[in-house]
Amino acid sequence: MPTAQGDRWYRIQSLGLAVALLVLVTLAGTAGYMVIEGWSAWDAFYMSVITITTVGYKEVHEMSRAGQVLTVVLLTAGVGAALYTFTLLATLVVEGGLPSRLQQRRLQHMLETIKDHFIICGYGRIGSTVAQQFQRQHVPYVVIERDPERLHAAIEDGSLAVEADASREEVLKRVGIDRARGFIAAVGTDAENVYAVLTARVMRPDLFIIGRAETEDATLKLKRAGADRVISPYQIGAVTIAQMALRPAVVDFVALATGTDNLDLAMEQITVAAASKLANQTILEANLRQRFGVIVVGIQRHDRRMEFNPEPDTRILAGDKLVVLGRPGSLKKLEVEATG
Repeated sequence: MPTAQGDRWYRIQSLGLAVALLVLVTLAGTAGYMVIEGWSAWDAFYMSVITITTVGYKEVHEMSRAGQVLTVVLLTAGVGAALYTFTLLATLVVEGGLPSRLQQRRLQHMLETIKDHFIICGYGRIGSTVAQQFQRQHVPYVVIERDPERLHAAIEDGSLAVEADASREEVLKRVGIDRARGFIAAVGTDAENVYAVLTARVMRPDLFIIGRAETEDATLKLKRAGADRVISPYQIGAVTIAQMALRPAVVDFVALATGTDNLDLAMEQITVAAASKLANQTILEANLRQRFGVIVVGIQRHDRRMEFNPEPDTRILAGDKLVVLGRPGSLKKLEVEATG
């Protein structure tokens, strides 16, 4: 059974023979016009080319009956040779992978220029849902997936994706981990997630890393490997079901505030920069409620300690993350103020 490489080599040989035949027919026509009509080499060559390509220009000079016969023969042989050559060339270009190489170059360019993005390891049920949320909020991200079918699904969904092992350093370098905003390990097994998190943490000690765990043991290992947050989908799902059964109104409110499709209300975290006017002011002095129409739900300090429902005299420090509730437009204005 012939291999793909052997078939490609056969097509290259066929193309070479076709080109040689086309050149031979052109030279024969040129020589024929020179001998029969007595034309110059250029006029004879020009007449041969426009005859073979059937462009429809008029004759270079008036031709004798013998010259007309030569033209008919040249048309019959030359057009067939030209069509055969161009057909083989087009087949070799398409099947030779030129479109694929162009796509790879485009992918490489996007990977080299993307920044402030998230790296999603795995495009299963968790990874694909995360990617959809990022797409809705226009957050840049890259997917790393080993399974070809899932990789194809990610590309079909509009994701920037590469087929590779997320635990390899060269792969993480390729997807721009040095410019990334965060890292999400959501591959199929806990062991793979631990290796991916460990590799990412070694390469970027300051990177925000989220790991997915299926067991309590995996949760501990992911934290030891360097994950800032560990999420157990089964545990979160069970807690949500319990809360829905006991406090449905509270769950509905949280879903309303954190839903990406809601245009009237949103909950956001906003980091206060050192150059911001909000730094070192109290909540009362900052007058956030009156100026921006937002409610400060909590403040996460630099040491990750969370202060819920802070008092009006609570001071806002540089580096704090304000957890605020308000309209999307108001939150954007507050974010501009917080960045200084």
